[in-house]
Amino acid sequence: MKRSLHLAMLLAVSFAPMARAATEADYKAAYAAAEAASREAASMRNQWTTTVSTLATARKAGDGGDFDRAMAAAKEADALAKASIVQATSEKEAWKAIEIR
Repeated sequence: MKRSLHLAMLLAVSFAPMARAATEADYKAAYAAAEAASREAASMRNQWTTTVSTLATARKAGDGGDFDRAMAAAKEADALAKASIVQATSEKEAWKAIEIR
């Protein structure tokens, strides 16, 4: 029984994804993607203020060398920017459904 438990624990640990620290290159790639999505949202005139502040947080953390925090903030900013793009796209036509005819 003990042997099978140890074997099961060993297998579980060996298949668990290894956590690795974000590098500066990882952060820069994530930040560039978030910034591009944010620019696209701005061009649609639907840039959220939370996206801008989250990008600023990512930049501040990256400048301070905290790439894990910077990476997390950049990914969050990217998600926010993409959500604002989806909102702008869906609302571009949605108003027609509620307009009184």
